[in-house]
Amino acid sequence: MDALTIVLAAKRGDLWLYYAIMATIGSVIGEFLTYRLARRGGKEMAERKVSKKTLQKVYAIFERWGFGAIAIAAILPPPIPLLPFVLAAGAMRYSPYKFTAAMATGRMARYTILAFLAERYGRGILKRMSAEGHWVIVTGVALLLAAIAVTIFLLTRKRKRLART
Repeated sequence: MDALTIVLAAKRGDLWLYYAIMATIGSVIGEFLTYRLARRGGKEMAERKVSKKTLQKVYAIFERWGFGAIAIAAILPPPIPLLPFVLAAGAMRYSPYKFTAAMATGRMARYTILAFLAERYGRGILKRMSAEGHWVIVTGVALLLAAIAVTIFLLTRKRKRLART
């Protein structure tokens, strides 16, 4: 969703706020569906999707900050995982109205910032990419593949460590 919002806002700068609002609406709907599933499945379902250790940390953060925990997690970019916070909110039966408000607040802040920056600086970046074409694309693909390789390496290492214990 981030990349699409950035590209659209960079191409049509006059609609950057519209793209931010639409991205927010789509994201909030998707997260609300996950929240409802977690609310129905309870803590047992959440523990099947996320490690118990991670959930304990998230529960502690969530009990202390509640609304703020969801809103801040919704603002943060990947690789910060939002799923544990959504599952925790559902499993702990957090108010659906407060959840939706927190998620909308965080996502609106995130997508507004992304769309604004893309509108402001995106056209220049797109022009530079088209002028230097191949080098920019090759570098971008190489960086993406390196990030994927590192992620796979870290995940397999973590699973091997968990399997030993």
